[in-house]
Amino acid sequence: MPRRSRVLSGALVATALLLTSIGVGTVAAGADAGAAAAPVAHTGHTMAVSAAASPEDPDGDGYIPANPPVTGVTPSTKEPPHRYFHEFQANCSVTHTAPDDPIVYPQQPGKSHDHTFMGNTTTNAHSTTASLAAGSTTCLAPGDRSAYWMPTMYNGDEPVLPVGPQVIYYKAGVTDYTGVRPFPKGLRYVVGSPMQSAQEFRNHKGFVEGWECGDSFFNVDFPADCPDRRDVQVNIRFQAPSCWDGRNLDTPNHQAHMAYPVVNPGTNNNICPASHPVALPMIEFKMAFPVNGDLSRVRLASGTSYSFHYDFFNAWDEPTLRAMVDHCIVGGLQCDARGYDQNHPEAGAALDEHYELP
Repeated sequence: MPRRSRVLSGALVATALLLTSIGVGTVAAGADAGAAAAPVAHTGHTMAVSAAASPEDPDGDGYIPANPPVTGVTPSTKEPPHRYFHEFQANCSVTHTAPDDPIVYPQQPGKSHDHTFMGNTTTNAHSTTASLAAGSTTCLAPGDRSAYWMPTMYNGDEPVLPVGPQVIYYKAGVTDYTGVRPFPKGLRYVVGSPMQSAQEFRNHKGFVEGWECGDSFFNVDFPADCPDRRDVQVNIRFQAPSCWDGRNLDTPNHQAHMAYPVVNPGTNNNICPASHPVALPMIEFKMAFPVNGDLSRVRLASGTSYSFHYDFFNAWDEPTLRAMVDHCIVGGLQCDARGYDQNHPEAGAALDEHYELP
């Protein structure tokens, strides 16, 4: 569990995203990845709105409406009993890398900079909610068939892929943790931007500790002081917006339908803004990259260290996600991937020993 976590506030300014970025794409051996290929240059993210329509957005306008939408919701100002934790983990391993992005470049294989994919083993440029739901997963919970991805890290020309299950937290981003509801099926978004400046990265509402290594934290650049020891890795923690407009599963810039919580005036409480009143889980990536020592040749496929961003495409089994959200977030627990809090064994677990609904 985290050493420390920051509660975020402030509204997300929906700005145009993903302009021009040059990346290097490499397909690594992995599920559905095929043989490794030589590095190939790609145009990366070159536009905020994809030029190709997807099966879920046949008119290609970038909007994918929720069906049904969530209406009649106002931001909750309730103050439930204080609980320090209200979270659970989704532990998911790397599946493959590919120059694909089914959110930004649907139906356009090879157009993105290289991404490292976790969770759903079938994720590619043609992925849809239905195809992901039919796929398999490397997450410990078989019901989590969501797709998670981020720009591939390289040390020189060698990809640096996280080893083993990575920690993806699902937390309450608002004070009223009892009002958090599960993600709607098919929700997708991008967190951060490959074109953000160093200052924008540092000031981003999702910034937690930046790049860290050993005792070096809050770095915008890859840490210069990274011990050359076998037990040391480069880490990053970055949080996603957790307030939804209730209407759209995606929008043209892949961000405007989501917002970060804001401070309720006159209090220290975080609530969702009126424009995005639906409180959803706050995802936090906590990624560990097996590289240390001299990081002068380390880069991301999207560019500099501060071009880090990530994508989420929800394909959870709905009853499984609801059980985890209700038991762990709404229940005020600090759960593992089974929905079990070792500090509150009396509460039991949401899932069985196979990480499935009992």
